[in-house]
Order: sequence, then C-alpha cells, then structure tokens
Amino acid sequence: MASGGGYGDPSQKIDYVFKVVLIGDSAVGKSQILARFARNEFSLDSKATIGVEFQTRTLVIEHKSVKAQIWDTAGQERYRAVTSAYYRGAVGAMLVYDITKRQTFDHIPRWLDELRGHADKNIVIILIGNKSDLENQRAVPTEDAKEFAQKEGLFFLETSALEATNVEAAFLTVLTEIFNIVNKKNLVAGENQGNGNPASLAGKKILIPGPAQEIPAKSNMCCRS
Repeated sequence: MASGGGYGDPSQKIDYVFKVVLIGDSAVGKSQILARFARNEFSLDSKATIGVEFQTRTLVIEHKSVKAQIWDTAGQERYRAVTSAYYRGAVGAMLVYDITKRQTFDHIPRWLDELRGHADKNIVIILIGNKSDLENQRAVPTEDAKEFAQKEGLFFLETSALEATNVEAAFLTVLTEIFNIVNKKNLVAGENQGNGNPASLAGKKILIPGPAQEIPAKSNMCCRS
C-alpha cells in the first residue's frame, strides 16, 4: 500500500530514490502531469519545456520512504540529443500521448524503441493517454492503447492532469512496481549473503534494476492511491 506522504519534507529520512522519466511528443501534457503529481498544481498557461528539468516528491510505500525523482524533457526533435544522460539510471518511465491527437499515439512506438535503446531493459514502463477530460475530442480509442500496451508488456492508464484524474494512480503504479522489484532483489541479496556471497544491493538507496530481474508483462493496471 502506498500513501502520498505530502509534497516534500526535507527532514524526512529517505530509504530509496527512484528516477522516473517522462517521454512523448511535445504538448501532450508531460509537464502538467509532473506539476500535478509533484506540487498538485495545474497551469493553463503552461509553456513548452526547454531542455530538461526534474522535480521530486516523497511517498511512503510499505512503510518505507521513497523519493520519486521525476525527469521531464521537451518532446521536440531538437532536444533528443539529451537522451543518453536523460535515461541514465532511470528505473521507471511514463510514455505519454494526447488522446485528442492521433499522431502523438502513432509516435509512441518510436519513443518506446528509443527508451529501450537507452534505458535498462527491465525498466518499468506505463503508457499514459493524457487529457481524458476532452472525451468529446478523442482521436485515440482506449482499446487501441490497451491493445498496444498488452502487446508490449506495459502498464496503461488514461489521465487528466487538468482534473487530477489517475495522475496519482499512474505514478504509484510505476513506483510500487519498482519498489516490489527492489525488495525482491534485496531478499535474494540477503539470502546470498547468508550463504557467504556478498549482498550487492544491501545499503544502497539509489537502485538500478539489473539484468537478472525479469519484470512480468502488465497491461491496463493501476494501484489504488
């Protein structure tokens, strides 16, 4: 079970830091999703993100303090040179499209290929159809996205940063899955240590999934906020 734990307490002890990246075309609402999650804010005057920025929010998952470090970059082609550094160390990714703009969904396979080309192969990925408040302008059927997510082994949710619908659930889906993977690794590491082998993850706070841990394919799933 995960809880929000407020929007930042500098004195709070941190057990884990998880880096999550937001990717997708420009103007799909990545920065608005981040602002809603990190600060519970939404701005109608939001401008295109220039370069890269990140924000943090600390949550409690299974009685552990988890700092989510969420990175946001513009989806425009001229910023794609930042990819290597942007993806480095990421353990989660949010692949965002705009349900009212079919082209942004059609570009998702390209973004997914880029993500898988730069990030760890076991990164936890959720596909997000944003702007669900604009249902009367929908250009991407939910079933299309569900089918794609299932085929690619991704989580999937539709969100509205404007109405704060499913934004919390989307982040908690990714962070809880990462947390569970890390816990399994720590358990295995502890068993290895008990057998005289070094516990490679013991005591580490910033954790990157290794190749030994397989993440099961998931689709159309979320956790409760």
